Order: sequence, then structure tokens, then C-alpha cells
Amino acid sequence: MATTLKDIAQEVGVSLATVSRVLNYDQTLSVSDETRQRIFKVADDLQYSKNKQHSSNSVARKKLAIVQWYSESKEQDDLYYMSIRMGIERQGQARQFEVSRIFQNDTGQLDADVDAIIAIGKFSPEQVAGMNELTDKIVFVDDDQFPAGFDSVLTDFKLGVEHVIDYFWNRGIHDIGMIHGMEKTTDLAVEVKDQRMFAYREAMEKRKAYNSKWVFQGDYTSQSGFKMMKEAIEKLGDDLPHAFFVANDPMAAGALKALQVAKIKVPERVKIYSFNNTSLASFVYPELSSVNVETELMGETAVNLIVSQLQTGRKIPQRIEIGTSLVERDSTK
Repeated sequence: MATTLKDIAQEVGVSLATVSRVLNYDQTLSVSDETRQRIFKVADDLQYSKNKQHSSNSVARKKLAIVQWYSESKEQDDLYYMSIRMGIERQGQARQFEVSRIFQNDTGQLDADVDAIIAIGKFSPEQVAGMNELTDKIVFVDDDQFPAGFDSVLTDFKLGVEHVIDYFWNRGIHDIGMIHGMEKTTDLAVEVKDQRMFAYREAMEKRKAYNSKWVFQGDYTSQSGFKMMKEAIEKLGDDLPHAFFVANDPMAAGALKALQVAKIKVPERVKIYSFNNTSLASFVYPELSSVNVETELMGETAVNLIVSQLQTGRKIPQRIEIGTSLVERDSTK
């Protein structure tokens, strides 16, 4: 006998309406993550989705392409994007998609009959249009394409950065510098500003403490982090801020090395707080305090949005922001 929504509701101990809304990825439903996960687990255990494969709403065997704006070699240097991709692949396989990977936005490799695309990174309007010619089932991760009418999964940069500034401020450190990045889409059409920089400036201006001399722009690599911190040390001398917020872990690792070369003690003289909390944060000495980003959850959420589009025919775009948390380590203690 085919499994019904009622069977799942009875097993989980929730209402039929709750089960229906969860399985249809209703993001407005107020229900705990634990309950959501329990509903999906019971549905899988009872083979609910398999019993619906005859339906036009089925996603089984649909072709899902992951378009990564980084090259495969560059992705190895930025575990942030790799972790997002892995989250997509795991959830995509769990939802019975046929998952393929395209690196460096090489959309020429995409199957003409691809059913859906999850695009990771930053994309120009022309690149977005190229993908949209193949399918209208697209979700962007780490790129806010919501104004263009596409589902977007983002990190809550503003609140995460605010928490870092609060962390230093509440410890009596008010001279807080920043090392951030800037990059361009792979077709060089769009310059992508660092949203963390805007959040940092807003947080510091709110406290009447913003100083442009404390801000240095690089390109997100460890070499750039080293170069920017070296420049800060040389330019500011004794006025070097007592704390720095750095936009990602590779840049923070480079900045840390520059301080060590200059024999400036961390965290005694300068404290460093990074962003992303990849495994790199624990591999350097001292270990980096870092804002934890739920990268795998970002990937899973993107897949769930694709499922929602395929199963319901939803055309109204959704923007979902994933929260962050602070992870304190020796670089700030």
C-alpha cells in the first residue's frame, strides 16, 4: 500500500498540514529544524517519494548541474566554495538527482536537456542569461540574484560582521582594522564588492569609530593577506590597530604570517578575527578565531529550493539567508 501524508504525520506526531508544508519546502512555516528533519527522514524511510515517482512532480532522475565559478584547482585553495559544492552533491544525490559538475562557469559543457542548475559564486547578467536559456530552474548560492528573479541562498554577512565588531568593542578594543577582498566575474564584466566591507563600515560608523586608514583591500588569497598586513604595518607603525577583521581564512592566514615576520605578537598586540571558519583556521598558529558559515547547509538549502521549483512549479523567487556564529580561538584570546 502506498505511503500517504497521513502515515507520515502519525509517525512523526504532527498535523497533516505540517507534513504537507514541510515536504513542499514552505519556508514560511514556523517549525523546528529537528521536526523538519524528522519528517524528511520518516518520508524517506517509508519510501514516500518513491511512491510518487509516477507523478509529474517527481524529481528522481532529473539532471542537476552545479556550475562553479572557480576552476577546480582554485577551488582547492578556497575550501569555502568546495564545502558548499559538497553540500549540494550530498543533498542532490539524496534527492535522486543526476548531479554533474561544471567548473569555471564553462556552461558550454552543460547538457542541453539539463533540468536545473545551482550556480555557486558570482555571475554577470550575461552569464545568468546564458544559464537561463537552458532552464528556468536556477538557484544561486553566494550571489544575490533575487532582484533578477532567481532563488538565492546567502550568508548573513551583516549580522556576522556586527557580532565580530561587538566582540572586540565589548573587550575595550575600539581601533579595529579590516582586510577585505574584491574580485570580478569570470567574464570580467562585473566587479564584485565585498559585502563584509560594507557591513564593517556600517558597524564602525555606528560607533563613530570608522577610519579609512585602517582598511586594506586585497583579492582573498593568502598572498594578498600577507601583502595587505605588511602594508598596514609599514604605513601605520605604532598606530597599527589592536584588532583586525579579515574577510576570509586564507587572507587571515597571510596576515598572521606578516605579523609574525614583523615580530608583532598575536594576540597580545594584534588580535585577528577571520570569516568562513574553514579547516584552514585550525591549521595555522595561533589558531584563528573565525565566523562560522554553514556552507553545507547553504548547499542543502539550494537543492531544496530546486526541488520546490520542480515539484510545485513555483515562479516567485525566494531569498534565504543562513545565519553565522562566532568561533573563538587563540588569535583573539
